[in-house]
Amino acid sequence: MSEDPRSGLDGGAREPRRSLLNPWFLAALAGLVLIPALRPLLRFEPDPPPVLRQLPDWRLVDQNGESFGSDDVAGEAYVASFLFTRCATVCPRLTASLRQLERRYRDEGVDGVRLVSFTVDPEHDTPERLRDYAGSRSLDLERWSLLTGAEQEVRSVVVDGFALPMGERLDLAGGLVDVAHAARLALVDRDGGVRGYYASDAVGLDEVFHRTRQILAE
Repeated sequence: MSEDPRSGLDGGAREPRRSLLNPWFLAALAGLVLIPALRPLLRFEPDPPPVLRQLPDWRLVDQNGESFGSDDVAGEAYVASFLFTRCATVCPRLTASLRQLERRYRDEGVDGVRLVSFTVDPEHDTPERLRDYAGSRSLDLERWSLLTGAEQEVRSVVVDGFALPMGERLDLAGGLVDVAHAARLALVDRDGGVRGYYASDAVGLDEVFHRTRQILAE
């Protein structure tokens, strides 16, 4: 029986070359090259958040006993938070989250943004107590302001301005005190517009960070 000249070593050598020309192989190879190159073009970037409400002008007192108001943050974005120094539940975690956010702004070179914390227990939280609170937690007061004032003035900013709850102070057993208030963060733009309310967990902090960069880039 004669040997087929197309078989044997020569035919076997041609088999790998034929597989390289397989259209499925070529398509897969093209995908490996093109997909990484196209990925930046395909990334979805959401639009900057809309203005939800416009804050009225306001003026309170900071941790140094100095007048501090909306005109002091004009031209800067800021993250507003609501807490009180005797809070033993939500506020310590909230303050720790804000420290993480402030550190991330600093580490990643995000300028033009401040942190502003409003006490919801202004009768107790004098400027001195706010300053002690900041010192005990190593807050950067170059970038972070803690505010108090007459109760009605504070309530007007929190409830009428930010549209967030601020309950009456409750004196509990054992010397504990509670004030119902929002644990959410409010992002305010350069013109005093509230651009969103966010949780203070890891997901919320990440969204606040990226939304801040968006509105600063507008």
